[in-house]
Amino acid sequence: MAEAALAQRNVLTEQQVDFYDQHGYLHLPGLFSTDEIARMANELDWQIDTWAGKSPGWSGPWRRVYMAAEVERRSKLIALHDLHRYSKAWCDAVTHPVLTGAIADLIGPNVELHHTTLHAKPPETGHPFPMHQDWAFYQHANGRYVDCLVHLDDTDDSNGCIRFLDGSHRGGARQHVVRNPDGSPCTPHLPTDDWNLEDTVPVPAKRGDVVAFSIHMIHGSRINTTDAVRRIVRVGYRDPENPQTAGQSHGRPGLMVWGRRPRTDGQPVFGTNV
Repeated sequence: MAEAALAQRNVLTEQQVDFYDQHGYLHLPGLFSTDEIARMANELDWQIDTWAGKSPGWSGPWRRVYMAAEVERRSKLIALHDLHRYSKAWCDAVTHPVLTGAIADLIGPNVELHHTTLHAKPPETGHPFPMHQDWAFYQHANGRYVDCLVHLDDTDDSNGCIRFLDGSHRGGARQHVVRNPDGSPCTPHLPTDDWNLEDTVPVPAKRGDVVAFSIHMIHGSRINTTDAVRRIVRVGYRDPENPQTAGQSHGRPGLMVWGRRPRTDGQPVFGTNV
C-alpha cells in the first residue's frame, strides 16, 4: 500500500503527509528558489507601497491581553488581499507547480485557489495575532482546505513567527468570540481565558519557506519586536467540492491550480459577471 501511495504523490513523501495529518501543519523549507523569492519580495514591496493599507489590525478584547496599553495604541498591521490580481510575480507564485502539487498531496487531485492575503508586521509594534482558526474568517463545510504561509523574511518569536496548537485541527471548527463586551462586532478570535499562546509550538522559517496548515488549526503569533518589517503572505487552497458557507470571498469561484473542477448534475456554468 505504501508503494502504491507514494507512486501517486506529486511532491510530498508519505511521511510528510502523515505528519500533516497528525499535527495539522507542515514546514516546507526552500520551496521557492532564491531568484523566485527575490522577485516576489520586490513585487511585494511595490504592492505595499502602491496598494496595501495600514491599520490598527484586528479588533477585540484580546488586544488588552496580548499587548500593554501603550503598545496596543501604536500597534499596526499592513494588509492587502488577492495579491495575484496586482502582480504577475504573485500569480506565478500561487500557481507554482511545486506548491500546488504539494497541496494536491494533502487534499486531493483537484485544487482551487481561494485567496491570498498579505500580513506584514511593521517594526517594533507589528501586530500580534490572538489564538484563532482561519475557518472563522472563511467557513467551509470540511477540512479539505489548506492555508500556506509564504515567507519573504526569516521568522522567529522575536518578529512573530507562526505558532500552532499541535493537533488541534482534529477538533474541527470552534466557536469564536465575534463581539466586544459592549455588543459591537469584533474580529473573530478564541477566548483568551481558554486558549493560551504559551501552549503552542513555534514554527520559525526562512525566506523562501512555506508553512502549510489546516483551516481548523488553532494558531497565533507574537508581536514583532525587531527593527525590521516581517512579511508573510497567506495563500488559501481548497478542494473545489468543499463548499464555503460564509466569510471572505464567499460565492466567488477561484482559479483551478491543479486538476479539474468536477461538475454536479445540472450545475450551471459561471456567469461572465462573477
